[in-house]
Amino acid sequence: MNLLENYPINELVVGQRANYSKTLTEQDIILFAACSGDVNPVHLDKEYAATTAFGEPIGHGMWTGALVSAAIATCLPGPGSVYRSQSLNFKHPVKIGDTVTVTLIVSEIKDRIKLVTLECEAHNQDGKLIAKGIAEVIAPAEKQRLAAGVLPIIVID
Repeated sequence: MNLLENYPINELVVGQRANYSKTLTEQDIILFAACSGDVNPVHLDKEYAATTAFGEPIGHGMWTGALVSAAIATCLPGPGSVYRSQSLNFKHPVKIGDTVTVTLIVSEIKDRIKLVTLECEAHNQDGKLIAKGIAEVIAPAEKQRLAAGVLPIIVID
């Protein structure tokens, strides 16, 4: 069983950091398109994508944004967090097979209202900056240790 443990507001310190990584697959692109409705051919049509500046299909920008969300929800502050806002600037595309690592760094803590500001950066496996931004999160008040949800196996024909 995979366990998730959070950092309540009283355990957070400025400079604290966490990383979360995932490799983009063709299935990820298809599933993200299905759940978001973003069916731009640059993501889904190899022939069309070959005619673009990218030369091949690229992941949705907000797939990287979703990794930031996952990092907040599972790592820092973790379960019980409330994601309030996000700014995100995209610097480079993510291609199938790229491993994106999101780094979160606590930059400000407002104890009274439990508001935490996180610097967010996403880099690929070569260290290239993919995206950068700032998130605001309401940190949990209580320590929690929970079983991670189990994802079903999804088969795409």
